[in-house]
Amino acid sequence: MRTTGREVLRRSITGQRRPVALAALLTACHQGGEALVPVVIGVVIDQAVAGGSAGTLLLWLAVLGVLFAALSTSYRLGARFGERAAERAAHDLRLDVGRRVLHPGGGAEAGNLAGELVSIGTSDAKRVGQVNGVLPFGAAGLAGLLVSAVVLLTMSVPLGLLVLLGTPPVLYLAHLVGKPLERRSEAEQERSAFASGVATDLVAGLRVLKGIGAERAAVDRYRRTSQDSLRATLRAARAQAWHNGALLALTGIFIAVVALVGGTLAADGAISVGDLVAAVGLAQYLITPFTIFSWVNGELAQGRASAARIADVLNAPPAVGTGHATLPARPAGHVRLSSLRRGALRDVGFEARPGELLGVVATDPAAATDLLDCLGRAADPVAGSVSVDSGDLSTVDPDRVREVVLVAAHDADLFAGTVEANVGSGPRAAEAMAAAAVDEVAAALPDGVATAVSERGRSLSGGQRQRVALARALSADAPVLVLHDPTTAVDTVTEARIAAGLAELRRGRTTILVTTSPALLAAADRVVLLDDGRIAGEGSHADLAVRADYRAAVLS
Repeated sequence: MRTTGREVLRRSITGQRRPVALAALLTACHQGGEALVPVVIGVVIDQAVAGGSAGTLLLWLAVLGVLFAALSTSYRLGARFGERAAERAAHDLRLDVGRRVLHPGGGAEAGNLAGELVSIGTSDAKRVGQVNGVLPFGAAGLAGLLVSAVVLLTMSVPLGLLVLLGTPPVLYLAHLVGKPLERRSEAEQERSAFASGVATDLVAGLRVLKGIGAERAAVDRYRRTSQDSLRATLRAARAQAWHNGALLALTGIFIAVVALVGGTLAADGAISVGDLVAAVGLAQYLITPFTIFSWVNGELAQGRASAARIADVLNAPPAVGTGHATLPARPAGHVRLSSLRRGALRDVGFEARPGELLGVVATDPAAATDLLDCLGRAADPVAGSVSVDSGDLSTVDPDRVREVVLVAAHDADLFAGTVEANVGSGPRAAEAMAAAAVDEVAAALPDGVATAVSERGRSLSGGQRQRVALARALSADAPVLVLHDPTTAVDTVTEARIAAGLAELRRGRTTILVTTSPALLAAADRVVLLDDGRIAGEGSHADLAVRADYRAAVLS
């Protein structure tokens, strides 16, 4: 079932209905009390000042003091409940977006930069959550209007009817005025998120950009993106200003009419002096609820726009389906590819026998990427199949697939923490670090494996990052491990040591090495050559080295 922006907004509100209801009740008491203040002052004038009674004056002043204490307390508690509802709703939305982005089926990242998804999960979620914080004030403003109307009805039926009948048209006009703001707010958030995504990509690739001397091109690209975002923000700000100005004009006209009618009735003697003071005070008070309506309407417009963006992420179709077939509890690790077609792959078929260390050389990097996607079920083949122990992976839930088949990407990132924390604390962690030559990395670091690693492992060199990432993959001890070029930034001596350690540690476990490294391929039991998307040959590394196409891919 497709989720709409309206549904996202509705769930956000109903999920916090209790604190929102409490906030609405308390803030309604506050606005009702605010509306009663000019009424009490009018009573003071009629009963105490006009009558000259000091006791009555003190009594009504005490009543006024109690009223102020009650409305102040109500506001503080109501605002607290409203803010709590807003923060909890935003948190729940962040979890929803996070679950969708991290779903094993994938697909949420299609068409979105990483920074865009971060912006949707933070800024947009906050805007939608904030609706829970403003709705109670909208209810409070309505309560203030109703109290004002009832009081005015008791003073004068025309005054009360004017407020009761005049408010709905003003609110409808406010809704129409908010439509342009909603559209421009959505554009603003979209451009802002895209700018964040571009900035994230540029920061992540900063070393590469400097290495190829592309800093100027990167700066120019971000400047263009940032200027687009700025223009969208300015358009949204102009829409916000026009929206606020239009509502202020509507409110001013309405209040002026109320004051004019009240003044006319007082001049005709239809209401008392105290009633006139109360009426004028209520007319001035009406600015408050209409200002609240203006604010609430603007927040709702922006919340609806952000809810639509969140709905787009939640509705993103998964890259792969769930699947209901099973794999053995203790898989042997027999991998078979049959007539596999996807992207650059054309009728690819080979197998990795249980416990075998199989090398795969792809002359086309795109073919290697497509192969990895199919093995890890990041994508399903267009035709053919990938099976483990006779179980077709396209019929198995991605979570279960990844418990059995671990694909370690070439560009795997590290996390902020220590070297040891990045590798993990599994039973084979120490062996994995030795096999991946992480002990040499630790020896060069100030605190060994306890050395802190910065975000994405930027505090380590490329070779150090690769070895830590390889150790992390090895320590998982997966029944089937697929490694993609795990040693491209490692020197040849260390690479030979890693090849030997890898073969020893993975003995009895199926391992597929998608690589062009001679050292790793020499350690493989068998090598498959993938050329032009098809299987072009197989054998040992030494056997295939006599082929020109193999030498061009591996030894050039």
